[in-house]
Amino acid sequence: MYNILVVDDEESIRSACQQILSAAGYNVTVAENGLIGLAAAQKEAFDIAILDLNMPGMNGMDLLKKIKEDNPLTIVIIITGYATIESSVEAMRAGAYDFIPKPFTPIELKLMVERSLEKKALMAENESLHQELKDKVGDDLIIGQSEEMKKVHNLILKVGPTDSTVLITGESGTGKELIARAICQYSLRRDKPFVVTDCGALVENLFESELFGHVKGAFTGASSTKHGRFELANNGTLFFDEIGNISLNVQAKLLRAIQEREITKVGGTQVTKIDVRIIAATNKDLSQAVRDGTFRDDLFYRLSVVPIYLPPLRQRKENIKLLASYFLEKFNKQRKKEIRTISAEAMDILANYHWPGNVRELENTIERAVVLTEGDIIQANDLVHLCNANRTLPTQNKKLGHLAEVEKEHIMQVLKMLNDNKTKTAQFLGIDRKTLQRKMTKYGLFDSKD
Repeated sequence: MYNILVVDDEESIRSACQQILSAAGYNVTVAENGLIGLAAAQKEAFDIAILDLNMPGMNGMDLLKKIKEDNPLTIVIIITGYATIESSVEAMRAGAYDFIPKPFTPIELKLMVERSLEKKALMAENESLHQELKDKVGDDLIIGQSEEMKKVHNLILKVGPTDSTVLITGESGTGKELIARAICQYSLRRDKPFVVTDCGALVENLFESELFGHVKGAFTGASSTKHGRFELANNGTLFFDEIGNISLNVQAKLLRAIQEREITKVGGTQVTKIDVRIIAATNKDLSQAVRDGTFRDDLFYRLSVVPIYLPPLRQRKENIKLLASYFLEKFNKQRKKEIRTISAEAMDILANYHWPGNVRELENTIERAVVLTEGDIIQANDLVHLCNANRTLPTQNKKLGHLAEVEKEHIMQVLKMLNDNKTKTAQFLGIDRKTLQRKMTKYGLFDSKD
């Protein structure tokens, strides 16, 4: 049974609402002024609160704000004989669902309550899905959502329950695998295997064997029959990370497997039917790769049925403060530290940094600061490497340099800080070692150690 609170200083209104709504099967509590209504709302959570706007003492607007602050899921309806455009706008901004002007009929009141409960059901469902995503996938995706990330979240909710192929694009460190896992958790295959294939880490001549498996004796070293990623992911989800790194030869075989829904092991003749959902991710512009002739257009169209773009952190800087606070709490627990906060000066450094490694680099930066700081507040000198990197950037009064120049300079700074150790540099930047090597080759940075 739904609980409804009615607060009005007119006894006739309170009595009418109680009779109408009780007869409709609702549990109704009435209060004659704002303070009594607030006391009732603090003792019990109400599904709907119906408040008179003009009351002596605490008015309906103040009570509305208090109730929404304590229980955001309570639907608030304002009743008044003095409705104006100004009061309507103010109440809606404060969280009111709607107005019902005096006098009103029993039918009008019941219809308003029914619509409010439908709204509440949708709110509860969204909250449940939001919490499920946090519980199963992690907070990193949810914390500090910008408008762009809210759009991504909505896409996950829509595409998850389908079997549509998804192509996730975005720079390294933006959280593409996290998005893939979130989609999987909303799918009907959530309890089936989620198999990751890192296309940037597999050796070309073994790629086919990794995907499709091989039979014993298929090639030198094939001492036993091996199941490939497609078989391991059967009835589940197969995630191709950095799909743009595979050769045209492998692309052709992958396309056939996706189209025909069947595979043949290397060295074998038996055809195996497979049922997998494909999710792919890349930090490359595949449409440009198609134009360049390095990626098959038919495979691109197969993969990009539902495209999801993850913007880089520098384009959603409103996320940085909340993400930094979340990572501080996370690493406080992991490292058994008690660092209270991040100083304003240090937060300014974080906010103004360009984050070539995106969220992964921010996470690594906060972890490093938690480990190294000697006080209970992260200070600017705990982020000295970011300060140095920021000094290489042009000021707002100068012409901005090319992004590649900024990235090259940042990689050089981190390499120098870590004594040219490529493994540690890649970890610090939030990218894999192979990606770092590729960028170093691109920028002519060869004097580095393992």
